[in-house]
Amino acid sequence: MKKILSILIGSSLALACQSPSGQSDSDINQADSTNTKTTMTEPNEWLKGANIYEVNIRQYTAEGTISAFSKHLDRLQELGVKILWIMPVQPIGEKNRKGGLGSYYSISDYTAVNPNFGNLEDFKTMVSMAHDRGMKVILDWVANHTAFDHHWATEHPDWYNRNEAGEIIAPVEDWSDVADLNYDNQEMRQAMREAMGFWLKEADIDGFRCDVAMMVPMDFWNNTRDYLDSIKPVFMLAEAEGPEFHEKAFDMTYGWEPHHIMNGMEKGEKKFWDLVTYINESNEKYQPEAMRMFFTTNHDENSWNGTVAERMGANGKNYFVLCTTLPKSMPLIYSGQEAGLNHRLAFFEKDTIQWSDLSEQEFYKSMLSLKANHPCLNNGAGQASFETLETGNENAHAFKRTKDEHELLVYVNMGSEELELEPAYAEGKEYDHNGKQLIPAHGYLIISTK
Repeated sequence: MKKILSILIGSSLALACQSPSGQSDSDINQADSTNTKTTMTEPNEWLKGANIYEVNIRQYTAEGTISAFSKHLDRLQELGVKILWIMPVQPIGEKNRKGGLGSYYSISDYTAVNPNFGNLEDFKTMVSMAHDRGMKVILDWVANHTAFDHHWATEHPDWYNRNEAGEIIAPVEDWSDVADLNYDNQEMRQAMREAMGFWLKEADIDGFRCDVAMMVPMDFWNNTRDYLDSIKPVFMLAEAEGPEFHEKAFDMTYGWEPHHIMNGMEKGEKKFWDLVTYINESNEKYQPEAMRMFFTTNHDENSWNGTVAERMGANGKNYFVLCTTLPKSMPLIYSGQEAGLNHRLAFFEKDTIQWSDLSEQEFYKSMLSLKANHPCLNNGAGQASFETLETGNENAHAFKRTKDEHELLVYVNMGSEELELEPAYAEGKEYDHNGKQLIPAHGYLIISTK
């Protein structure tokens, strides 16, 4: 019989996941503090169990400042956060501004800090505090466009795409507050590259999340990765999908397609097998070491398409379980999810997240701990195998991850009734566990065996 090391069921707080690898949280944090070069074939040790957390500075606190956010770093360390993705902190353009405060992604100066958020010293202090707590920091980078009143627009109008009248244009009609950069101009490329380098040199950040990366030429990203790594090793996330982004420039890409499949599953428009098909095809298509960011929400989804509850109903936690345990996946938590974020945050106005109820924190902590500590969930090359399991119930989905002597069984009950499983959990194998196992309605069961 195989021995059960741990069981994580429903949203129970008492059953914390053990580490089959024998690696403690302190070991993980110590690994995070290392700064060896990331390569496309052998990720840093700290990346193997990493997760990512998106920080919306404007909405995070009543003050909406970098310094006020920094007071949450101890809590985020306790949550188990490994990578902080900071939404853009630069000044926001006033020309053609949308709403009262404008979009983060309409930047008027790449190497300055929005005075509403604080100053460069505040940002540097936050990065240092995060590093002291074993976290990496990546900055959201908007390379495709600037604000119309960015100083480049007057100093170097040829750095932008223009219409026949010579007027600078937006990259997309609806993006009326931003000006489209011209990547045929080599001087602009060099200035962009140097602006990114500024944040590595001055603030000691650890990389970038690259906005609409697919709208910027790949050769720019490839060449820029070389330049950035020459300053310090970086972690690069592309807001894009496709194996070509992993060939040189990026360590991780978005999992938009699995996210849309999960939304569709809840609507009854997609099936679990659509997700399985995507995973199996991705395993063939993407490089073995490729990492994908899987999520139940982010700033775009929350503001424009609805809350997790609106899109995923009572199964929001189940979908996050999938984001944590599926192959190639690095799970994302968006600001406020751990506080049960239950409304769409305004994008162009102040709309403070409410932190009065942190009852969801333990769920996310348990998932991040599982991701950090279980060998079957390592990021990078040499990942655990993935095999679906029969459940005999159309509302219950299950799969097994196996690596060497380690095994992880994952069950999600998407139905509104409690589900009872026999002791023989998978393929007729009996495990050293007595009696039948109950999975709550809209709940999950994760079993670690050896």
